[in-house]
Amino acid sequence: MTAPAPEPSEQDGPIVHDKRRIDPTTGEVRMGGAAAPAAPTSEPEPEQPSALEAELAERTADLQRVTAEFANYRKRVDRDRQMVAEQALASVLIGVLPVLDDIDRARQHGELEGGFKSVADNLEATFTKLGLTRYGEVGEPFDPTVHEAITHGYSSDVSEPTCTAVLQAGYRIGERVLRPARVAVSEPGEPDSTPEQDD
Repeated sequence: MTAPAPEPSEQDGPIVHDKRRIDPTTGEVRMGGAAAPAAPTSEPEPEQPSALEAELAERTADLQRVTAEFANYRKRVDRDRQMVAEQALASVLIGVLPVLDDIDRARQHGELEGGFKSVADNLEATFTKLGLTRYGEVGEPFDPTVHEAITHGYSSDVSEPTCTAVLQAGYRIGERVLRPARVAVSEPGEPDSTPEQDD
């Protein structure tokens, strides 16, 4: 005769004992080895930054500051290098300006012919590639920052101070004036009139 089978109950099946020291739901350390019922907790306090996080923030700020200083230093060095190159080029070109003046005078008198014309054209093209710009034309408004007035007069044909003759062309590289244009200037007024002089 066999024993009757026990009736099934809720405790049938494997029994698991949770011996973890940290409760996976609350993240708190358990007292003893067994799972303790979670006690109601109040609002968690905000975590204070640890010394390691403070040091990391300080090192990050130092790195950002050094990076910005290096970028500024590199820009300053590049700007200084470009300025030195422009000054060296300007000092060379200033010495060549009398040659360009001679070529210009020869052109005005019709003496620029043959092989000399080819050499002069190549020389002027080379200087143009280097950034040398010639300026000063009859009819330009007079600008004392780029023009040098050699003679002064009055004319009824102009409405503002105007360059009526260019005695010597001006040259510049970019915005830097190597030599101002020497010009004759006329202001609005009657040609015969002269400014009154104080006694």
